[in-house]
Amino acid sequence: MATNFSKRMIGPWFAVRDETVLAQFWSELDLLAARSLRQHESFIDAVVSGSSYLRRLIFDDPVHAVNCLNGNPETMLAEVCLEATKVDQAPNIDEAKLQLRQAKSRFALLTALCDLGRVWSLENVTEAMTRFADSAVQATVNFLLLEAHAAGKLTHINPQNPSINSGYVVLAMGKHGAHELNYSSDIDLIVLFDAAIAPLADSIEPTKFFVKLTQRLVDVLQDITPDGYVFRTDLRLRPDPRATQVAIAIESAATYYESLGQNWERAAYIKARPAAGDMALGEEFLARLKPYIWRKYLDFAAINDVQSLIRQIHAVKGHGEIAVEGHNLKLGRGGIREIEFFVQTQQLIAGGRNKNLRGRRTCDMLQALAAAQWIKPQVATDLQAAYIFLRTLEHRAQMVDDQQTHLVPSGNKFENYARFSGFETAEALRQALRQTLETVKSHSSRLFESADALASDTGSLVFTGGEDDPDTMETLSKLGYRQPSEVSAIVRGWHFGSYHATRDRRAREALTELMPKLLQALAQNGDADRSFFGFDGFLKGLPAGVQLLSMLKANPELLALIASILGTAPRLALGLSRQPRVLEAVLEPGFFGDLPNPTALANALDQQTEGAVSLDDIMDRARIFGREQKFRVGVRVLSETVSAEAAGLGFANLADVLLTRLLTATEAHMAAAHGTIQGGEVAIIAMGKLGGREMTAGSDLDLMLVYAHATGAEVSNGDRPLSVGQYYARLAQRFIAALSAPTAEGVLYEVDMRLRPSGSKGPVAVSLASFVSYQKQSAWTWEKLALTRARIVTAPPGLGLRLNAAIASSLCSPRDEIVTRKDVVDMRGLMLREHKATSPWEIKRVRGGLVELEFIAQFLQLLHAPLIPEIRSTNTFQALSNLRDHQILAAPDADVLLSAWQLYSRLTQILRLCLEGEFDPQVSLPGLNRAVAQAAQMPDVGATQALLAEHQVAVAQLFDKIIGPPVF
Repeated sequence: MATNFSKRMIGPWFAVRDETVLAQFWSELDLLAARSLRQHESFIDAVVSGSSYLRRLIFDDPVHAVNCLNGNPETMLAEVCLEATKVDQAPNIDEAKLQLRQAKSRFALLTALCDLGRVWSLENVTEAMTRFADSAVQATVNFLLLEAHAAGKLTHINPQNPSINSGYVVLAMGKHGAHELNYSSDIDLIVLFDAAIAPLADSIEPTKFFVKLTQRLVDVLQDITPDGYVFRTDLRLRPDPRATQVAIAIESAATYYESLGQNWERAAYIKARPAAGDMALGEEFLARLKPYIWRKYLDFAAINDVQSLIRQIHAVKGHGEIAVEGHNLKLGRGGIREIEFFVQTQQLIAGGRNKNLRGRRTCDMLQALAAAQWIKPQVATDLQAAYIFLRTLEHRAQMVDDQQTHLVPSGNKFENYARFSGFETAEALRQALRQTLETVKSHSSRLFESADALASDTGSLVFTGGEDDPDTMETLSKLGYRQPSEVSAIVRGWHFGSYHATRDRRAREALTELMPKLLQALAQNGDADRSFFGFDGFLKGLPAGVQLLSMLKANPELLALIASILGTAPRLALGLSRQPRVLEAVLEPGFFGDLPNPTALANALDQQTEGAVSLDDIMDRARIFGREQKFRVGVRVLSETVSAEAAGLGFANLADVLLTRLLTATEAHMAAAHGTIQGGEVAIIAMGKLGGREMTAGSDLDLMLVYAHATGAEVSNGDRPLSVGQYYARLAQRFIAALSAPTAEGVLYEVDMRLRPSGSKGPVAVSLASFVSYQKQSAWTWEKLALTRARIVTAPPGLGLRLNAAIASSLCSPRDEIVTRKDVVDMRGLMLREHKATSPWEIKRVRGGLVELEFIAQFLQLLHAPLIPEIRSTNTFQALSNLRDHQILAAPDADVLLSAWQLYSRLTQILRLCLEGEFDPQVSLPGLNRAVAQAAQMPDVGATQALLAEHQVAVAQLFDKIIGPPVF
């Protein structure tokens, strides 16, 4: 054996020498052991200089080192594995830990020396590592089962093999399952139990027992003691690890995989095998999963899912391009993971029909794929050589300090690493590594042609497995996420089908494909976390996700729109989550053209309500239509593709159409129940913002219902007749309910009827005669001001003419200027006393705000309409323009008011679209602050606030000048 080591040593080893380290090592080493080791001095010098970990192992047990160099390696491997298996006879858990760690140290030194001395090939090395891992895990399971039996928790077991029929099985996954363990690998395990066959005592609860047993298993294997550790153990490949215990009932696991299993989990199960515990149970479970893993049809859909993983891994800065120093041998471009994905994807596609392609080992499957003519023989040869080369380099990096690293050393350490890896010069390694990585990249690019085009330089975004990926945490932080761990956990939950929208496999695949761009888009609005959590709420509210996620995948520009909504407009986002199909409208060619006119809206609403018979059905359909159309206008406001005036008109036109349709439906409902009133007619009068066609997304409706009937009509003619007053009161109540009652589709509008004659004390529906009489004889000044914005939404022609005449007569009647002025000043003072607005963002109520601006327009109309009726307009901007044109308002004053109205309108449109409550830029979403500044055409929200305050001062001064200063 000594000769084998000596003859296999080549020149580079003799250059790896650290004279200071070597002098100390040989001087402190036991003399007898030193003499034996001197037979291999050059080799030992290289090992000791190259690896502090191996130096310590040799120093701690030089006799074992000599035996490794002089003995038969296969015999010694069998002996050290046997040492591990005897752990099940340990008297206690501390002794079990000690025995395992001592065996691990002897095993690690044996393997490293055989690897470095080129006595074993890479396949021999990884097989030996896997063999020892199996022995250690099985021995620990047996020890724990025997311990449980001794404690009376298990009723009967086989003392010679406690695992048989134990109902407890440990599956080896990843490299462990494939017999390809790294020198410093974690072992990936999935632990399952079957309570139906486990010999549990009557008082033992299965889940609690097996979870505790598994926790002890992990503790024995990875607890770091003065003697080291055995294996770092990872249980995160189990189904939804954040929501499941470390040991899972086998039926639950099978149900999960058969209904919600993801493609990456299918790929993981290619390498799965029972490694410890009840092996028969494990084989039975894997046999059940075969249809899930190996689909009979050619599963090309899996390519897209794996492509997205490739893209996410390549996205990490430094991984997208091939480097040498600092390159990640596992995850980097052209690295080990790329070869593994290349193989596993081909297996997922073709393994359902070709059982020869279901093997676990990467190199074996490269040859099998070539034999099956899925890949060219040269591709298999190239990738197999690359795999062996890269895994060998990976082992060298991990040997140095027993660290789980995949990075090629940089700087001064690179030359030592090159020689430790068997190269005469650093440049020789540099050239060989670059050529290998380029070869892998070239072959994998042909399989994943679109993956490179989809790559990004944002960073690694990997959400497979059970817990946080460190590179992903770093990337999320760089993107602006303050809670990256929570974000990562939620994304994994999406992939585990935690919401209805992600239960379907196609939805999860589309989501995986979207993930990098989605996370980037959500981060661009300044508050990545709030945008992300908003999207999570949006996704959670979807009844299904395939259609929407597929649409987003096909139309990436919609991602930016959704991100903008979530980061800017929580109110709009809520509507989007309730009706995600409204996004489809954005894709229509005419979406960004003119907003639909009333005729087009009416036709569309007729189509929406076609076939609806009951009032309830019409109400629901009207709500769906209303939400969709409000969303359309809202998106146009948010995207700054319509003006504030056009948005106000768009919202008002929609309201007009919905009011008209629902009044018609309510009248039909009343007629069916109570008949009709002879000559009965009804009109809707809009006041406030609807009357002025200045609505926002949050506007309620100020309405009046006015009716007329034939002379002498007293009751309706139905089976259940009502008097005229009762009839129209009930009609009004049902009409209001049709608008504002919450249904399964929500609320359409909030309705305010307090502007009707006599306010809340008067009847909800007013006769024409009462309306005319009240306006002539009883209306207060504030009611006259409100009437300046009265507009008839719908009415039969005759009733409409009479109402318009009554409104004109009321507004054009001469007014006492002193009384009117005093009333307006007193009213404004009362409002300021009752609501002491202090923030300029209370745009409506604050001193110099929208209320005062509107009062100026309304006051001047009341004073001057009797002589100049053409100045009248329900729209504030138009009314101010008319007053200027007729020289009632001085041009400079009118310009100040018109400029303020435009600013107030733009800001109110964006704020009411985005928020339910008041705006505070100090705590607002950064995206909303930007939108507010853009609406004001200012550089930032601070400048916007200054501009707003400036306009409010100017409006307040004009209010005092034109009407009078209010007392408050």
